Amino acid sequence: MKTIIDRATELSQRIIDIRRELHRYPEISFKEYRTTEFITKLLVQAGIEIVPWGGDTGVVGLLKGTKPGPVVALRADIDALPVEEENECSYRSLHPGVMHACGHDSHTASLLGAALILAELRESLAGTVKFIFQPAEEINAGAKAMIEQGVLSNPAVDVIFGLHNTPSIPAGQVGCKEGPLMAAVDTTFLTIKGIGGHGAIPHKTRDPIMAAAAVIQGLQTIVSRQVDPLSSAVISFGTIQGGHANNVIPEKVELTGTVRTFDPALRAEMPDKMCKVINGIAQAMDTEADFVYRKDLPAVFNPPELTKWCREVLEQVFGDGVIVPTPSMGGEDFAIFQEKVPGVFLWLGVGNTAKGIVHQWHNPRFDIDEEALKYGAAALAQLAHTYLENKKI
Repeated sequence: MKTIIDRATELSQRIIDIRRELHRYPEISFKEYRTTEFITKLLVQAGIEIVPWGGDTGVVGLLKGTKPGPVVALRADIDALPVEEENECSYRSLHPGVMHACGHDSHTASLLGAALILAELRESLAGTVKFIFQPAEEINAGAKAMIEQGVLSNPAVDVIFGLHNTPSIPAGQVGCKEGPLMAAVDTTFLTIKGIGGHGAIPHKTRDPIMAAAAVIQGLQTIVSRQVDPLSSAVISFGTIQGGHANNVIPEKVELTGTVRTFDPALRAEMPDKMCKVINGIAQAMDTEADFVYRKDLPAVFNPPELTKWCREVLEQVFGDGVIVPTPSMGGEDFAIFQEKVPGVFLWLGVGNTAKGIVHQWHNPRFDIDEEALKYGAAALAQLAHTYLENKKI
């Protein structure tokens, strides 16, 4: 009798072809029109029902088994990044300035492979599988939009599984860890206002650039002196805008940044901690500060009992290749699904040092070892099939 990994191995070349087609035609968040059409066509060909979810891009497919049972959701994100690809390969991006530099094409291909496998096993399914192909993960908007439109209802989802590739783990392995896996993501907006003037007579101004520099340095003391060294936190600024001439001190400086944490209690404290430092420094330098702290995503947190079950199931696909990965301060809006229903997020190994596949997410030379795709498809299919088999209602 064929196992699910056997079926995935037989489908391996088709899954690779799917991934390469997606990679050639990447599309940015909420513009994934061709990708949506491509996914829809493959699901329909497999006999999977398409359920309109209310958005212009993204797809929801429904596969009903022959017996009643729970509803398992499998999720993949489908959007690309505004990055110019530097790889030279047959499947190089044909869209200038756009690339699957985070590997969402591999997630989509893995889920489509799982859909093909589960469609073949429809007669043995005791329950329903909902395939969620989510747009706009890169801008932290897709999961929110789909949930607001009721993607987790009609029928109501009992459990959800998803994965993200990582070149830090070799192809053929999977990372499955209980507890925090990826960080909460928050965004900061800071404007420091002063009095502009001539750069040669700074004493007649209130320099917001100097204040901004002091604030950036001062905020790092929160991480180094106010956060438990055994906890994790990141405060980073990605943009600084101020002034237009080399000899003119501007009226204001605008900064945007990101804050990453795992601990919900620490996350709740960060806005106040940052406000105290910002306002104190701004006041000391005779400037004014306007600070906005926006909470975007919670941390990806895998519940212990369900994660333990997943590890046991995944051994059927990976053998002893199921590892406990090191968490990342990167974020993922899969966390929003986990706030609504029990769910586990995996890291699919796609790295291969011998092939030079070592570049991390968002790098213009990012790529994957395509041998990993059959494992991604098998992992998702195995989790869904085993859950319906063992968790019947």
